[in-house]
Amino acid sequence: MTESASPYMSQPRITVLGVQPGPPPFRIVEIDGQVVGEARDITDVLQAAAAYGIRVHDLDDPDTVRWVGGDKFTWSSRQAPRVREDQEKQP
Repeated sequence: MTESASPYMSQPRITVLGVQPGPPPFRIVEIDGQVVGEARDITDVLQAAAAYGIRVHDLDDPDTVRWVGGDKFTWSSRQAPRVREDQEKQP
């Protein structure tokens, strides 16, 4: 039996690519490696998934959705990085 030297890499069916400039900015959505449309918010991603019969229970699950160039809250190329709560409280 052989062992792979690389760690497990999931291949989610849904990939949301980085923010593209536009009025308003958008992200390209791929399902099973094919471009299926543009998303301007999380709802658009969920609607695209539903159109292809994919149930999404957790948008943070890397086995379900791969977010490229940001996370589910990144919808503008000018968004500042979010600060964690514990960092906000420090003087």
